[in-house]
Amino acid sequence: MGIKLHDYQTTIKSRVTLAGFGVHSGKPVSITFLPADPDTGVVFHHMDAFGDTREIRALVSEIGATDLCTALGDPAGHHVGTVEHVMAALFGLGIDNLVVEVDGDEMPILDGSAASFVEAIDQAGIETLDVKRRYIRVVKPVRIDSGASFAEFQPYDGTRFEIEIDFESPAIGRQSFAADIDPAVFRRDISRARTFGFMKDVERLWAAGHALGSSLENSVVIGDDSRVINMEGLRYKNEFVRHKMLDAMGDLALAGARFIGCYRSYRGGHRLNAAALRHLLSDRSAFEIVETNRRERGRSAELVAVNAAVYAPWVL
Repeated sequence: MGIKLHDYQTTIKSRVTLAGFGVHSGKPVSITFLPADPDTGVVFHHMDAFGDTREIRALVSEIGATDLCTALGDPAGHHVGTVEHVMAALFGLGIDNLVVEVDGDEMPILDGSAASFVEAIDQAGIETLDVKRRYIRVVKPVRIDSGASFAEFQPYDGTRFEIEIDFESPAIGRQSFAADIDPAVFRRDISRARTFGFMKDVERLWAAGHALGSSLENSVVIGDDSRVINMEGLRYKNEFVRHKMLDAMGDLALAGARFIGCYRSYRGGHRLNAAALRHLLSDRSAFEIVETNRRERGRSAELVAVNAAVYAPWVL
């Protein structure tokens, strides 16, 4: 199967706003997607409780925490948490440039998946810009191990994720899911997979000030009898591992550009995803920056290495 690439960068055509609650704070929050110029990348404009606004770039160098979600910025100051579902939607639909205005400290959880963000982008429309898109192409294997977990990048003619999870709970067990990513695959197979958790962990999380906005409307919950307690059941038979893939896509979108290669993980999470991405970008022999070159309209793309930064993603 040949690699599918888009030659030019994209943004959205018009502004669009969503509102909801933060899954950890339980507080109301609204966000607005705004079109952005070429080479802007994804930028969050965070407004704090005092009305002060700061810019936080969606880059791995800006990750401030990975405990229960991926948060960008200073955890003690301006920061935006739970960015992974938004970033997964942008990655999955191929949006390169966007400003996200947010009036709280985390993204709205909405239904716990990326589906509402996809709908918002569809409502706004996607615009193709006149500047070439650059990709991070993996040219040699890079692996990181953490106890029984591991994550690795491998050279691959496309953008592929291979995710495997292994939980003691019989409601989940060992699941794997693999896919070459394009907008159609993301919409159909990944975007609607919801975050999940265990009822036995709820009181502990509440006591620590987390998951205050979590409910059956935005999470798949596994009860003490190891059964899914949501009345509607699962959206996919293996929704758990598909959501882990969604999270991984959102975390790797913080590279600052789409990558060409295969990302594999076993028993991974936000912390491991971020560590693997940092490991890749810290080794300049492991990747190269490329863009497409089509000599004639309609012909297959040729990848050409370029000596240019892509929003400086490797400044760690």
